[in-house]
Amino acid sequence: MRRPMAVARFAVRRLLQGLVVLWVITVVTFLLVNVAPGGPGAVLRMETTAEQREALIRQLGLDQPLPARYARWLGGALRGDFGLSMNSREPVMPLVLERLGNTAVLAAATLVLSLAVGLALGVAAALRRGTWIDHAATLISTLGVSVPDFWFGILLIMALSVQWNLLPSGGMATVGAGFSLADRLQHLVMPAFVLMLVILPNILRFVRSSLLEVLHQDFIRTARAKGAGPARVVLVHALRNALIPVLTMLGLLIPALLGGSVIAESVFAWPGMGRLAVEAAMGRDYPVIMAVTVVAGVVVVVTNLVVDLAYSLVDPRIRHTAA
Repeated sequence: MRRPMAVARFAVRRLLQGLVVLWVITVVTFLLVNVAPGGPGAVLRMETTAEQREALIRQLGLDQPLPARYARWLGGALRGDFGLSMNSREPVMPLVLERLGNTAVLAAATLVLSLAVGLALGVAAALRRGTWIDHAATLISTLGVSVPDFWFGILLIMALSVQWNLLPSGGMATVGAGFSLADRLQHLVMPAFVLMLVILPNILRFVRSSLLEVLHQDFIRTARAKGAGPARVVLVHALRNALIPVLTMLGLLIPALLGGSVIAESVFAWPGMGRLAVEAAMGRDYPVIMAVTVVAGVVVVVTNLVVDLAYSLVDPRIRHTAA
């Protein structure tokens, strides 16, 4: 009975911490947009009619004190109402959620691909430490960190789309072709591969170091002394324990994926939230900018909360610590 209560207290504590983080995000976002040079007030000095200026003043609450504007904006944000886009005049929240779904598809494909490749290379490098396999894995990891994402994306477009015409150069689907799973997968390959460069080096190095550490622990020597074969020692005993710390890294990968999606979506014209953020920034669409920032913050906080809870359930030491 103590363990479920300990996990519940741990979950409540992490939830409260997450709410504080989200509140700080709303404050910082609101102040950066409304106080920094080039904010909504600068739009009023552009070439707009008197009617347009009056409408913008009412929509953005520029006729009210800053604390009142923040309270009004926060109240709307809590209801999921971020107002209307200043460019398209569409409700902001449905637009952001639609783009978030597209980003989630790209991020999920990238995460699955990165985990599969990272686990395979990390395990091979740990088991063949000091060999050419280990050196090759280290080289791949180093190249992933060193090569700029946008540059690699442009190279892929030039080679696979322009030169050999193997894959579409951008977008999420072929215009006018209707829904086709094969077509969607073809459009997904290159942006997912480029975004994989953002997180693959971390997964590879973390799996390798974690597995090397586990392989030198006493329970591995005990398993070998009891006659367990190499495959059973690695897959059943070593890898299962080595992957527990890897779980904590998943919470750190989500911010990296969101940040990397800005570049990948811009290069490949993927209609996701990262590209929407760039378009909003270029067009000074402040309601969209603030909504994208807050939604991204919610995604990161919720993901970290889920990862922390999963880790507390998987690792008994965390349950004991939470108690």
